[in-house]
Amino acid sequence: MIDLRRLHVLRAVAHYGTVTAAARALHFTPSAASQQIRQLARDLGVDLLEPQGRGVRLTPAAESLLAHADAIQARWEQAELDLRADRTEPAGPLRAGGLPVSVPVLLAPMAVRLRERYRRLTVSIQETDIPESFDLLFEGKLDLAVVEATPHNPPMSDPRYDQQPLLDDPFDLVVPADHPLAARDHVSLADAAHEEWIAPFADSPCRTHIVSACGGAGFTPSVVHHARDWNVTAHLVAHRLGVALIPRLARLTPDLPITRLHCEGNPHRKLLTCTRAGAGERPAVAAAMEELRALVGTAVA
Repeated sequence: MIDLRRLHVLRAVAHYGTVTAAARALHFTPSAASQQIRQLARDLGVDLLEPQGRGVRLTPAAESLLAHADAIQARWEQAELDLRADRTEPAGPLRAGGLPVSVPVLLAPMAVRLRERYRRLTVSIQETDIPESFDLLFEGKLDLAVVEATPHNPPMSDPRYDQQPLLDDPFDLVVPADHPLAARDHVSLADAAHEEWIAPFADSPCRTHIVSACGGAGFTPSVVHHARDWNVTAHLVAHRLGVALIPRLARLTPDLPITRLHCEGNPHRKLLTCTRAGAGERPAVAAAMEELRALVGTAVA
């Protein structure tokens, strides 16, 4: 008989990459986490971890076991749903998280609508970055997340998650209000090839989108200033320190002396909804997804 608690520790090692990181996430000591995996290995009569340099890696037997473990997790979500099949109205806690730009225009309005419609449902919202969203979903601390599609995300085929397209978020070229380009309805990024640029730091997923879009227009942007927050970027533009590509979903400080211009070629990023596999059929999660899809139409108008 497999101890599901020990199996969860093995899943955490696979997810976080090391026993130490898995133990930290599960609030175990590393030795306690290792003991759980050793006991699971003894119960099954197979080796689950093997040395790799100074660390360990999963054995082929462990990889095979994890495929079943992910299926078990999804079936457990379905079992909970079946037990509550007679309670079709969303109720209880719903924990949602997402990128900072998704909170004011998607998650907060979603929470308000759900609260007004379903009196027995309690919604909590948490601002999260992309890796944190997947970790919190894995740990069962989030039920739904809005994430940006990046090459570093788990693949869409990852059996632990259900990832669905939500919207394409276009990038606008943002220039000072008195800039020569500001009078145009649409611009080509090539028109800003010789400008000084403001961009996110190199570790931001949006930095990749921006550099790629500029590359597609035939130039590498001369990035002079860096910012993490889109409103900080907008203020730098307002001070005539450069131009920037800013997602249309970003809600900027009102009345700044800047102009947002639609770009030819439609540079954009993709946002996804993500839940644990099997959780999307829960009434509360399904209701939240429905509200998010209804909000998409006005979010990037």
